[in-house]
Amino acid sequence: MSFATQKIEVVVFDLGGVLVELTGVPTMLGWLGNRITADELWRQWLTSATVRDFERGRLAADLFATQIIAEMSLKVAPEEFLATFTSWIAGLYPGALELVTSLPADVVRATLANTSVLHWPRLMSDLGLESKFHHHFPSHLTGRIKPDQEAFQHVLDSLGCRADAVLFLDDNRLNIETATSMGIRAAHVRGPAEARQALAAAGLIKI
Repeated sequence: MSFATQKIEVVVFDLGGVLVELTGVPTMLGWLGNRITADELWRQWLTSATVRDFERGRLAADLFATQIIAEMSLKVAPEEFLATFTSWIAGLYPGALELVTSLPADVVRATLANTSVLHWPRLMSDLGLESKFHHHFPSHLTGRIKPDQEAFQHVLDSLGCRADAVLFLDDNRLNIETATSMGIRAAHVRGPAEARQALAAAGLIKI
């Protein structure tokens, strides 16, 4: 991949699947009887009204569990779903923090994550991500969620930067499509190794 010559001033990272390892997809596919692929699951998840309400901070956790089980016909009890869902964050991928801190000092580091009150404290405190970035844009606090354009526009407005001065890294194609449609430079990556390749292609780091 290659990028335009406009200087990149901001790098925006998705968290789950890029810097943070998630364990929920195989579990969800099992609850669905393995009837769909992981990509189809993510598409359903990102467009689900129940998920969107929960990850925008508009729905209590118990109602989220009950509604998403019914909506997706999951074979699991609400209590088990919530307990398992809360534990989906396995930890940081090896080298994740080192990758973030390897960026040049004059590049603004930010996160843009669809997340919830159940996961955010672990991401920020337990995994040590809070201090590694200049800005965080979690959906449950901003009320804006990917892949909606307003989630990306909120980042641009908050940071006061041009779209083509931003490099966005995400593991979901729907989010990449929205970002690129707005003029944001974006790369579809999974894990720190692919993220490193994208940062190198943008001229931000050397491999």
